[in-house]
Amino acid sequence: MQDPEIKEMLADLIWLNALIATELIQITENTSVILRKSPPPESCSKEHNALRETALLMADKYRPGTMLAHHLGKHQ
Repeated sequence: MQDPEIKEMLADLIWLNALIATELIQITENTSVILRKSPPPESCSKEHNALRETALLMADKYRPGTMLAHHLGKHQ
């Protein structure tokens, strides 16, 4: 593999991992709501939002302009 190919592959992997991370956070929150029959604790919501933002910043650094930010804005 050539250096540009490796950089492109790594950028793809970083973006994909950020996507997976944000979706797992959402699945965890949704499961918590179902099991508790109430919203997650406020502290968890704040921490999850900070984690999502970190993942989004990483994803946008290497793949700006994707639908990830738009998609995350629809998560509840």
